[in-house]
Amino acid sequence: MMNRRKVLAALATASALAAAPSFAADPLKVGFIYVGPVGDAGWTYAHDQARLALEKELGGKVKTSYVENVPEGADAERVIRKLVAEGNKLIFTTSFGYMNATEKVARTTPGVTFMHATGFKTGKNFGTYESRLYEGAYLNGILAGKMTKSNTLGFIASFPVPEVIRNINAFTLGAQSVNPKIKTKVIWVNSWYDPAKERQAAETLVAQGADVMAQNTDSPATLQVAQEKGVYAFGWDSDMSKFAPKAHLTAATNDWSGYYINTAKAVLAGTWKTESYRGGLKEGMVKMSKVNPVVPAETVKLFDEKKAALTAGSFDPFTGPIKDQSGAVKYAAGVKIPEKELLGMNFYVQGVEGTIPK
Repeated sequence: MMNRRKVLAALATASALAAAPSFAADPLKVGFIYVGPVGDAGWTYAHDQARLALEKELGGKVKTSYVENVPEGADAERVIRKLVAEGNKLIFTTSFGYMNATEKVARTTPGVTFMHATGFKTGKNFGTYESRLYEGAYLNGILAGKMTKSNTLGFIASFPVPEVIRNINAFTLGAQSVNPKIKTKVIWVNSWYDPAKERQAAETLVAQGADVMAQNTDSPATLQVAQEKGVYAFGWDSDMSKFAPKAHLTAATNDWSGYYINTAKAVLAGTWKTESYRGGLKEGMVKMSKVNPVVPAETVKLFDEKKAALTAGSFDPFTGPIKDQSGAVKYAAGVKIPEKELLGMNFYVQGVEGTIPK
C-alpha cells in the first residue's frame, strides 16, 4: 500500500509540474533616440548598426526600439518620457543637445537607466559615453597634409560645441605634423544633418582653394562634391566610400556595438553603475576604414605608425606644444591637455582660420 501511495504521489507531482505555466523573464526594453535618420550614412546610422548588433548578441533578452529625427531641445524631453511610458528600462540618448532633457527625465524616473552620448552631466541613474573620435580626425589630418597641393584644407562643421572644436583642431594638428604650411578653413552649417547645406559649404570651400575636406556632419554630400570637383575628402562616423570612391581617402568610424552590449548586460545583471565612459582606437570604439589606394605607400606607413601609437596609448594628439590662433603657446611641450579642459575646448589651434560662433 505504501509503495502504491508513493507512486501515486510522484505521478501527481509530475503532473502538476507539467501543467504549471512557464514564466520566462521579460526582455529588457531598450530605447534609442536619434538626431537624424537611420539612413544618414553617418552618426545615426552608426548608432543604429550598434542597436542591431545588440539585438543579435542578446536575442530574446532584449527588445529595442528607436525614434529618429528628434530635434535637440524641448521635444526631446517628450520623446524620452514616451520611451519611459512604453516600458523601456534602458534608454540611450545619442546627441549632445539631449543632455538637459535626459537629466530632467532621469531625476524623476529612478527605475530607468539613462545613457547620454557626448555630454558631461551624470546622476545616480544617468551616465555619459563618448568616443575619442578626435583620434581619427588626427589620422585624417595626416593624410590630408600629405595629399593637399594647395596647403588649404576645408572643414564642414555642425555646431560650435567642444566635441566638434576638438575634431577641427585634431584634424589640423594631424595635418601640420606632416606639413607645417597647412591652413584650415571652417564653415559652420548649424545642423548635424542637412545635405543641402553641407553641399553648399563644400562647394564654397573648394572655391576658396581647399583641395582636401573633412566634416563633422552626417551626410555624404561633402564627399560627393569632392568627387565632382576632383578633390579629396573623408567619411565621418561610418565608411562612406560607396558614395564617392575616388574622393574618399578613409573614414574615422564609430563602433558603439560593444558598449551597447556591455551596458545592456550590466543592466540585466543588476551591476550597472553610473559612469563617464570614453573609448577610442584602443578600446575599438573608433575604427579607421580602408585607406584609398591613391595614397602613396610612404604616407600610408606614417598613417599606420601613428594609428598604432594611438591604439597603444603611447601618443595623444593633444600633447603640447600647442599654440592658439594668435601663436601664443597654450600648452608647453610635453604637456597633455587635462581632460576637463579637453572636454570644454573652446579655442582654435594655430592654422585654423575664422572665429568660433557664439
